[in-house]
Amino acid sequence: MPHSVSLINTIAAGLGLALVFGFLAARLRLPALVGYLLAGVIIGPFTPGFVADAGIAAQLAEIGVMLLMFGVGLHFSLADLLAVRKIALPGAIAQIAVATLLGGGLAMWWGWSWGTALVFGLALSVASTVVLLRALESLGILDSFTGRIAVGWLVVEDLAMVLVLVLLPPLAGALGSTKVDTSGDPVWQTLGLTLLQVGGFVVLMLVVGRRVFPWILWQVTRTGSRELFTLCVVAAAVSIAFASAALFGVSFALGAFFAGMVMRESQFSHRAAQESLPLRDAFAVLFFVSVGMLFDPSVLLERPLQVLAVVLVIVLGKSLAACALVLVFRYPLATALTVSASLAQIGEFSFILAGLGVSLGLLPVEGQSLVLAGALISIATNPLWFSLIAPLQKWLHAHSKFARELDARSDPLAELPMTTEAKYLSRQVVLVGYGRVGRRIAAELETNDIPYVVAEQNRELVEKLREAGIPAVWGDAADPAVLIQAHVARARVLVVATPDAMNVRQMIETARTLNPTIQTVVRSHNEQEARLLAAETDAKVFLGEQELAQAMARDVVQRAAAMAVPA
Repeated sequence: MPHSVSLINTIAAGLGLALVFGFLAARLRLPALVGYLLAGVIIGPFTPGFVADAGIAAQLAEIGVMLLMFGVGLHFSLADLLAVRKIALPGAIAQIAVATLLGGGLAMWWGWSWGTALVFGLALSVASTVVLLRALESLGILDSFTGRIAVGWLVVEDLAMVLVLVLLPPLAGALGSTKVDTSGDPVWQTLGLTLLQVGGFVVLMLVVGRRVFPWILWQVTRTGSRELFTLCVVAAAVSIAFASAALFGVSFALGAFFAGMVMRESQFSHRAAQESLPLRDAFAVLFFVSVGMLFDPSVLLERPLQVLAVVLVIVLGKSLAACALVLVFRYPLATALTVSASLAQIGEFSFILAGLGVSLGLLPVEGQSLVLAGALISIATNPLWFSLIAPLQKWLHAHSKFARELDARSDPLAELPMTTEAKYLSRQVVLVGYGRVGRRIAAELETNDIPYVVAEQNRELVEKLREAGIPAVWGDAADPAVLIQAHVARARVLVVATPDAMNVRQMIETARTLNPTIQTVVRSHNEQEARLLAAETDAKVFLGEQELAQAMARDVVQRAAAMAVPA
């Protein structure tokens, strides 16, 4: 047996302690990510006892970054982003600017240079997609429109940070880096060359990669070997990331992100995501452990006021800016509070950016420790902010006239126009949600000449529906005012086609209060939930898997009967 087993020691200690502390964090109703970071602190050089090999941990972290970014690219949906682009794009950019100014201003107040302040502020401006997705899943609102806004917002933040990671190295000299040789080419020339290299890589991936790699995946799939399929997915992620860095000078993160994007073009993208998930999760854990190893706990004792200021920028500064921006776009207070809670933390991109800043000489080690301290505290407290949304909204409605006016403000999209035809105001169908399912239902209603009114939370979609001559009202159908404006009191049927099951009962209760004879039809993704809804609301509940199975069974029976040989 070889005497040097640093790799085994690092992996064993990292994964073992991550399991223990992750489990404890989960039992305390904290994100498991907090446990992973604490595991890194325990085996790091700043705490007594066993110290893992920092060099090996850094390399494992690089693989973790590749697989994390590959997963982000694999799940990146341009269609989902475009659906909320009018709020997510300007909102995220404005919020990044505000948070960067707050964090940068704080750093300059401490006497840091403007280049250091810029990197520090950017590191505080971007939230963790991993933390957000898990929080929304636990609340059951990931597929709601509010959830899609929050996810779209963070996708824009992630894309912005990918651009920052690309541009920071060539701009390091101009920003005052002490580790970059600034005596060579002019900044504009270095920047232009970098953008040219990145542009060449992007074009190559979008033009060639999106055709070649799905084809390769298909060829591997034809072998019928599950392990070859998994190996192909992981090899594509790591090799494209490595090749992008070696040939184009692009970061591993950007290369892996585009690897996931081109892999998404394959019809096996969902399977690719599932097959690579265990390995991605394992290396993601090692990434967070390695980040924890960089954290010096003494910063909490030596710089408590600075840590507090960083946490306030993350939890209050970013959140208040996001809340104000959402309200400016005329979305409800509940949506603004949810987006604010979603952004009240920082995570993986902050770690990557802080590490890059240290390596370029743009961020001092204590600055990295402050970023890590802010991340640990903000991630640990994030579930608390989500739990306070409902009581805070209730309190604001009770004590603030301004809050009541926000939800009661008039909006031309919140009610049907005066010119709406009479057939849409009586004996019509009220269709809640105009997503993939809702559009198909609407098409069938139109085919059978049945009038309907759409209730939808997406403002842009409501605008498009009205432009197409389809009557629609904007708002959350859980709010009685929205169903009232859809004239549910005189409707024949209420159809709830959204995947958000949390507010279905409230919608049905409102509809039945206003119209006791109305028929209700809802969708569900869960068999137990479907049974409860049917029993509690007396609604007709459609379960996706059950309807698919019945449709397939009918087709099989018809085919078998048609092919049967007469006796």
